[in-house]
Amino acid sequence: MKRRLADPLFPDGLSDESAAALSEFLHQLAAACESRYFVQLRRYHQRQMNPYDPEESWRTPPSEPR
Repeated sequence: MKRRLADPLFPDGLSDESAAALSEFLHQLAAACESRYFVQLRRYHQRQMNPYDPEESWRTPPSEPR
C-alpha cells in the first residue's frame, strides 16, 4: 500500500500526551496566523463571496478602494 503524503508529518506511535500537545500547538499556531493576518484573510474571503444575482449578470461588484 502507498503511504500518504501527510504520513511523515503525523507519525504513528505518539503517546496520548504528545498527541494532545501537538494538537494544542497547531491550534495556537492557527490562531496566531489568523490574528496576524486577520485583515488580509478577511479581505480575501470577502472577495471570494459573490453577493450578486447570477440572473442579473450585467451587475458587477463595486471596485474596492486600494
